[in-house]
Amino acid sequence: MQEKIAKNQYEVAVVPGDGIGPEMTQATIEVIKAAFGSEQKLNFTEHLAGANEYLRSGTALPEETLIACSKADAVLHGAAGLPDVNLPDGTEAGQDFSLKIRPALDLFANIRPIKLYDGIESSLRHFEPGAIDYVIVRENTEGLYAARGGGNKVRNDTVTDTMVMTRLGVERIVKTAAEQAMRRNGAPRDGKKRVTIVDKANVLRSFAFFREVAEGVLANYPEIEVDYALVDAMTVHMIERPDTFDVVVCENIIGDILSDLGAATVGGMGMSPSAEIGTWHGYFQASHGSAPTIAGKDIANPIGTILSGAFMLEWLAREHQDATLQPYADNIINAVNRVLADGRGRTRDIKGSATTSSATKAVCDALA
Repeated sequence: MQEKIAKNQYEVAVVPGDGIGPEMTQATIEVIKAAFGSEQKLNFTEHLAGANEYLRSGTALPEETLIACSKADAVLHGAAGLPDVNLPDGTEAGQDFSLKIRPALDLFANIRPIKLYDGIESSLRHFEPGAIDYVIVRENTEGLYAARGGGNKVRNDTVTDTMVMTRLGVERIVKTAAEQAMRRNGAPRDGKKRVTIVDKANVLRSFAFFREVAEGVLANYPEIEVDYALVDAMTVHMIERPDTFDVVVCENIIGDILSDLGAATVGGMGMSPSAEIGTWHGYFQASHGSAPTIAGKDIANPIGTILSGAFMLEWLAREHQDATLQPYADNIINAVNRVLADGRGRTRDIKGSATTSSATKAVCDALA
């Protein structure tokens, strides 16, 4: 791989996907272009993938799209999958895009911020904006999801899928979580830098291994307090005391489930950005699905994908040591904060009246 250096122009592979995906990527590109103004530094090119592409060509991830994503400096994705477009084994065809590109580009860390913004009413009524602010760091290439396309089906009455964990996989995801904690300001309640290991180590050997390896990694970070939670108890803690969390680290399917629960406490899936990163590649999308029932109606919440776009700029700035990109990311995040607080960016899912297009315009206006 060529060494990453600062560039005059960064290439972004855009994969709009299915359902509301094209609307979300378009909104995000509009905001990023508004942020840069006359100093455009990102070049966006569209590529096909997802359920509709599966219907057209028989594959959810064409080889040319994979090659384009591997060559790009970053990937921006809308959403993939349609509930009635399935593979012969009954699983969603569109999900093949995300689930195949992760190991293909070695996107081992899925980072999902859970933050309650000004102007958003939490379903946990007694928590004010700022009181919920933590990050779920989810291992992205191993765990139970590594069994997709494998497993065993015996006769027609028994199936198995295998949990996969490696020492390297656990070490690098826990190191990523620790680095996140070192960059943050600690848990809202007490300001302590804390990494919470979530597992089911009291029952399953695989999770006991995860905890053991995680403890070894975190021993190298004396500034960080190590916390533990069994996954069933964690669902309670996230409701009762979310302000005690700073960074949460966990296996793939656990992180997938917990991050959706976390999103529900800060306004819903439309408010939930994510970054999927590896040593060389970065892939950015909101955590929500394709929501085909509202596609094309100009009512979907674009904030999660817009924030994902800001995180893409932050990642590019850090990975390429290009300090010129960070102010643009900061400006987008600040603009989102303003339009959520004053209501212009709040769509109906977060008790507002904005449309997709008017919320996007509000963010662009705030940048201006």
